[in-house]
Amino acid sequence: SVEKEAPGGGADGDDSLYPIAVLIDELRNEDVQLRLNSIKKLSTIALALGVERTRTELLPFLTDTIYDEDEVLLALAEQLGNFTMLVGGPEYVHCLLDSVRLLAVEACVSIATLLPQEDLETLVMPTLRQAAEDKSWRVRYMVADKFSELQKAVGPEITKNDLVPAFQNLLKDCEAEVRAAAANKVKEFCENLPEDSRETIIMTHILPCVKELVSDTNQHVKSALASVIMGLSTILGKDNTVEHLLPLFLAQLKDECPEVRLNIISNLDCVNEVIGIRQLSQSLLPAIVELAEDAKWRVRLAIIEYMPLLAGQLGVEFFDEKLNTLCMAWLIDHVYAIREAATCNLMKLVEKFGAEWAQNTIVPKVLGMANDPNYLHRMTTLFCINSLSEACGQEITTKQMLPVVLKMSNDQVANVRFNVAKSLQKIGPVLDSSALQTEVKPVLEKLATDTDMDVKYFAQEAISVLALA
Repeated sequence: SVEKEAPGGGADGDDSLYPIAVLIDELRNEDVQLRLNSIKKLSTIALALGVERTRTELLPFLTDTIYDEDEVLLALAEQLGNFTMLVGGPEYVHCLLDSVRLLAVEACVSIATLLPQEDLETLVMPTLRQAAEDKSWRVRYMVADKFSELQKAVGPEITKNDLVPAFQNLLKDCEAEVRAAAANKVKEFCENLPEDSRETIIMTHILPCVKELVSDTNQHVKSALASVIMGLSTILGKDNTVEHLLPLFLAQLKDECPEVRLNIISNLDCVNEVIGIRQLSQSLLPAIVELAEDAKWRVRLAIIEYMPLLAGQLGVEFFDEKLNTLCMAWLIDHVYAIREAATCNLMKLVEKFGAEWAQNTIVPKVLGMANDPNYLHRMTTLFCINSLSEACGQEITTKQMLPVVLKMSNDQVANVRFNVAKSLQKIGPVLDSSALQTEVKPVLEKLATDTDMDVKYFAQEAISVLALA
């Protein structure tokens, strides 16, 4: 094939167009960076050529010359998306749309908003349909990524007839990136559907695709879906949510990917608004309890980490009724990492629900463990006191916690005794000076003469840190 003459090029070309010839050479250059730079200057070329020559020379030249890396096509699409005026305004838009595949998506959005509704079908939709099925996944990704904007630009009728099937295909795309981009748009797309047919479209066309994505092989896809799927409950209402969405939430709550579980747990509040706490607790709570008691300690750990979030979403009464016992059970888990996380969890819960709540529900249970025959559980009492004292404040610490710590200084296990010294050092700053002098100091002095090396060491350290020497 004869190579197309570059606009403004050639020996007899107009001298004022010389820079254009240079740019055109750059567009053919081996170096991707150079090609990208020249594309960024395209609007300058178009201005110099004028609308007529841009349409008749520049665009056909670009279309014929650039079969290129996706990156270059993307840059070109971006430039051409702003080209409407440079080709002579909306009525000449068709020559833009013919010019570059990837331009399609960017341009369809900006052009569709300028065109009257009756021209969309003939001018924009053919290009859009092609882009949604393009062989390059980046083009399809771009369509998925801009889907909500496209939907607003083309209006309800075209959305119903064209975008719904296109969206279904994107949700089933063979590339995970495209599926994830589409999954991210599920809630927005459904929200913007025409109200009279919204529920029917979702239930018939969208939900079946969503169900498949819940068990997608790619975790980014599942995670993208989990971050928006709860929002469907507000759109579909109580009955549909209970019947069709809850089973999906349950499946995602049990997903092996932590991000998927977190996305579900952190969006529970919008489902709660639709179906109410009772229904939610009957359906999702057993799954949470199951995870909380899972044989794999890492699974238990993950649920503990979500607990403060969950507590905040479900409120204090629900928490006390359903989740409090779980949180206490973790304190005596046989894995140290779980006991540690459970202690930290209590502190976050007290920060959320307040000291008075702690005094009534948490503190008595924690202190009760001080008499446990298992010394590891007795030590957990000390660890809890360490992390709770600040959140509970001076009064509770002095009146309820301190006496228990002091009493434990007589424990027969050295490990417990040196942790008493560490605890006194930790809660010291919360106590007032008279408690420090009259109660804490004598006990630390006694521990400083202990037969066990470690106990001595930590007692002496506490004395010096608290300046009690």
